[in-house]
Amino acid sequence: MTKKSVIKEFTSLKGVGNAKAELIYTSGFDSIDKLKNATVEELKNINGITEKNAKDILSQLKETGKKDSTETKPKTKAKPKETKKEKASVPAEEKPEEEPTKKIEETVEIIEDEEEGYKVKKKPKLSKEQKEKLQIRRQIKKRTPTFLREEWFRYKRIPKNWRRPDGITSKMRINLKYRPSKVRVGFRGPKEVRGLHPSGFEEVMIYNVADLKNIDPEKQAARIGGTVGTKKRLEIAKKAEELEIRVLNMRV
Repeated sequence: MTKKSVIKEFTSLKGVGNAKAELIYTSGFDSIDKLKNATVEELKNINGITEKNAKDILSQLKETGKKDSTETKPKTKAKPKETKKEKASVPAEEKPEEEPTKKIEETVEIIEDEEEGYKVKKKPKLSKEQKEKLQIRRQIKKRTPTFLREEWFRYKRIPKNWRRPDGITSKMRINLKYRPSKVRVGFRGPKEVRGLHPSGFEEVMIYNVADLKNIDPEKQAARIGGTVGTKKRLEIAKKAEELEIRVLNMRV
């Protein structure tokens, strides 16, 4: 058995944690059987284990051993085989007639899933350069810190939004190292993909079905306005699916 499995067995005992189990294992008891055969004095000599702990551990092991012995069923004696003479002595009339086994054919109905499988979301047609720039923008986004207002941590009344630091005594304005980062030009993404959705689409706001006609499905995607109701949203989504236009803020 491996060390992990042995320690796991030790920790199943009441009053034995991971630290005690490790100590028992390192002191030479590398199996549960060896621990069963141990004496109270041997366990007592291990650091961190008292006499009471040792007695509890051994009593638990004895109880588990008794349970295992009661659970094991006695083996049933095999019946003696009938000899050829005994078989011949049994009259043919007493033998029960064997009924012919009937094979029951089970009809299995094949139910096809009516639900359609997962549809891959439409992707825009981008040039090789645009794809590279999008990847660069993702990397910049990972290392960009969250910009918070000056001294937001000091006063509860200051919200966690961004405001440009000002004031002659402002430590954040003069860029001291122990102050948080400010919004700078260096955190911007590449110009070629600036303003695009993470998927690469250019977002176009939509407020009715007629607005979908002005969208180029290969480069642009629709975003339904927040003031549009549910009924009109469903109509827009249905029409967008017909025109193969991706809707960014609704599951179609």
